Amino acid sequence: MASSVIRGISISSVRRRAWQRTATGLLWASPALLGFLLLYMGPMIASLGMSFTNWRIVGTFQWIGLQNWITMFTADPLFYQSLRVSATYALISVPLRLVLALGIALLMNQKHKLIGLFRTIYYLPSVIAGVSVALLWSWVFHPDFGVINNLLYDFFHIQGPRWLFDPNTALASIIIMSLWSVGGSMLIYLGGLQGVPTDLYDAAEVDGAGAFAKFRNVTLPMISPVLFFNVVMGFINSFQAFTESFVMTGGGPVHSTYFYLLHLYQNAFVFFRMGYAAALSWALFVIILLLTIFIFRSSSLWVFYEGERNRG
Repeated sequence: MASSVIRGISISSVRRRAWQRTATGLLWASPALLGFLLLYMGPMIASLGMSFTNWRIVGTFQWIGLQNWITMFTADPLFYQSLRVSATYALISVPLRLVLALGIALLMNQKHKLIGLFRTIYYLPSVIAGVSVALLWSWVFHPDFGVINNLLYDFFHIQGPRWLFDPNTALASIIIMSLWSVGGSMLIYLGGLQGVPTDLYDAAEVDGAGAFAKFRNVTLPMISPVLFFNVVMGFINSFQAFTESFVMTGGGPVHSTYFYLLHLYQNAFVFFRMGYAAALSWALFVIILLLTIFIFRSSSLWVFYEGERNRG
């Protein structure tokens, strides 16, 4: 009888200490949890409800049901134009950024006494504010006194294109500008490259593999999780491009650089159609979600996880 009482007391004390630890942990995590609920989940839920209303920032909410969504898909040609521009930008800029960042990372993964300086130089552009970079490249691409056209004329006697002022080259100009900030992806690749075991390269050399064979059969499989991360983040960030179009072209010429987020911004803060802008934001959320799910589902075909392969 006494032993059962002692056992019950010990179990209750263990449970009490467990609850105390849980309460302490929740107390310390409460600022982050409250911030997440109030600053992220709360506005998201509110915007979902707002997407079914005709609210113009001032005044009362007018419930209109699915009208915003019907208008988006049937009566707003700029929705499809902005989505087409953003998709084109993502499908071209993301592969270019991935390849360039990986190439720079391979160069930076060398032993050299000044390698730290070179890594810093390549990384610095990725931390410069977007507006200042957009203004800088607006001058670089200027058709009359921009650096690129001056170089083309001075060295090759070629009259350069009008870049941002021509609908045929405006989006390509912004894609070229996006390569300026590959330093962040380069740094992530560099971390992956430095985690590749050297004995795999030694074994490949023993088998007679050359540089390309080692890159294809050792480097790429081992850094494929890093490549997967950069692909996912690259597409998410590309579909949210805004500053370049807003600062450099205003969406022109002829809506050739009219990004999706610019269309959302104009409906929200220029035309004050906040309910319709909320619907646009949720449409973008669904598009990015479906794209991310597709990339995750396809990852089993090209992403190599060493731990899973060893367990298999």
